[in-house]
Amino acid sequence: MQDNLKIPKHIAFIMDGNGRWAKEKGLSRTAGHREGIKRVREIIRGASQLGIQAVTFFAFSTENWSRPRNEVNVLMRYLGNFLDKEVIELHKNNMRFMVIGRGDPIPLYLQAKIKKAQEKTSANTGLKVVLAINYGGRQEIVDAAKRFARDVLAANSELESLEAEQFSGYFYAADIPDPDLLIRTSEEMRISNFMLWQLSYSELYFSKKYWPDFGIEELREAIREYQKRERRFGGLNVA
Repeated sequence: MQDNLKIPKHIAFIMDGNGRWAKEKGLSRTAGHREGIKRVREIIRGASQLGIQAVTFFAFSTENWSRPRNEVNVLMRYLGNFLDKEVIELHKNNMRFMVIGRGDPIPLYLQAKIKKAQEKTSANTGLKVVLAINYGGRQEIVDAAKRFARDVLAANSELESLEAEQFSGYFYAADIPDPDLLIRTSEEMRISNFMLWQLSYSELYFSKKYWPDFGIEELREAIREYQKRERRFGGLNVA
């Protein structure tokens, strides 16, 4: 790293290209997902070593339920295995595990594992590891609006007093800072309904690599690129 003072606090990842990676190698799509999980483990370790405070992985969108049933079932099983094996390591290393997204229709056994993992690591103070599961950015904004509306109806909030910063408190994971950097792999240049509110001022980095090929060195390169950029948040550099 060329500037240790300019390490992003929060990096979000759209992990794209598992299926294409597998197809090019003559493997099944599920083999691509299995390899992709290995990269998640690697990136978590690397992010912790680099001093990053939070990482969020777009693991399963609200639109992904339209995929073939067998692939969806395999993905759910892989997520369950990840929770069984990795949360122990996360907890051992003082990392906090969190999930953003709606519960239903995630299988009940997996919802129970998610709840247990979040409770187990809730007091940890190290890297926050966030999985977006059954997540959609528009849906999150709608759900936040509903939560605020319920507060207004219960006389806990006033409609005219609402400000953007206050509204952020109604989102799925209100205690996580907005991403400084979004990384999307496989050279796709869109954000695909991911963290629409939170990405308002994030820097975007699009990698040509498929997710199964995106490792620590690629993460370092993305951070080096981030460090070259000037973030003005809509203002001007007056220096």
